[in-house]
Amino acid sequence: MPTYILLTKLAPEATYQLKDRAKSSHDWYTHVKEKCPEVKFIAHYALLGQYDFLDIYEAPDEETAAKVSMISRAGGALYAESLIAIPHKRFLEITEELSEQYDSIFKSFMKKKRE
Repeated sequence: MPTYILLTKLAPEATYQLKDRAKSSHDWYTHVKEKCPEVKFIAHYALLGQYDFLDIYEAPDEETAAKVSMISRAGGALYAESLIAIPHKRFLEITEELSEQYDSIFKSFMKKKRE
């Protein structure tokens, strides 16, 4: 399954209730698992910086990833962004595949540009 990264920033009012943070987190996770049972969470981090949380998870497709973001927004997140993550080894394979194709195109383009 594809790997996704979810960056979440809580709405200010959600951060005022620190004593309820554990319950809110549990409720969010339960809701995601109810609506998207096929999602497999790999890691969940609290962040110090622009975002409050980072989740790494696997989902079968981008629609399921969108649901996870929407559930986060409905649960009090001011901002939720899902990103697709490509394993570095696969990224390098893609780069190699493209370089074989585009090296000749680039060389041809540069030759025409000099003429």
